[in-house]
Amino acid sequence: MPPPLSVSLPSPQPLSLLPRHARAAHTHSLALAPPLSTRAPPSSACSVVPARHSDYFDPRAPPSQRDAYGQPPLERDPPVPGGQAGRVFASYSIYKGKAALAFDPRPPQFVPLESGAYKVAKEGFVLLQFAPAVGPRQYDWTRKQVFSLSVWEMGTLLTLGLTDSCEFFHDPFKGRSDEGKVRKVLKVEPTPDGNGRFFNLSVQNRLLNVDENIYIPITKGEYAVIVSTFNYIIPHIMGWSTFTNSIKPEESQPYNRPQSSPELEWRR
Repeated sequence: MPPPLSVSLPSPQPLSLLPRHARAAHTHSLALAPPLSTRAPPSSACSVVPARHSDYFDPRAPPSQRDAYGQPPLERDPPVPGGQAGRVFASYSIYKGKAALAFDPRPPQFVPLESGAYKVAKEGFVLLQFAPAVGPRQYDWTRKQVFSLSVWEMGTLLTLGLTDSCEFFHDPFKGRSDEGKVRKVLKVEPTPDGNGRFFNLSVQNRLLNVDENIYIPITKGEYAVIVSTFNYIIPHIMGWSTFTNSIKPEESQPYNRPQSSPELEWRR
């Protein structure tokens, strides 16, 4: 980096020592620049750098919800009671010629206890959203089909070998009066060349007269991102990360172990 440029100017002679007829001229000579309103506009020959936008914003979000560099928009209105101020939504999306697939994590649900602590009432999950293509790089998200991956289903995907496949069956109304009227089957199987996998979602909904099958090929690199994301998110949607973050050494207390045979093994 070149040294900073410095300019030294001789100190002007005090005005009190100048003749009266020279003071006005000297004062005028100290005006180094015209007033701001009289400055000439910048030359049109100067290049203008276009604003840089993030490559990570969600193209499905309306412009009012986008912000530069992938950051959530600033809070402009006061938070509404019961709203979602401060929450951040993340997604990993894959776009192909015939369909798009988005992986959206959902947090666990906690319930308060009488002691003031919290307990995990329901584990979180990862929501898979399949949208069919309606044109080049255009997808109809109003016709999307969804499938919720549980923790153990994600574990199954993590343990798949190169030639392994798996299949998950969901009935959203299981145990209720509409059981069997909606059938969802997710199949994950290797591609014929062995360089990726197919995610195939079949949905039969007799309540809405829908019978749709959406599949999308996943490359080896994209599947590696899915595996890494699942490994990271599983402790969070199980609530284990919340538990570890709540540990305070100054509040630790000894456990009162019950006098049962398995517990006695810890004292050997």
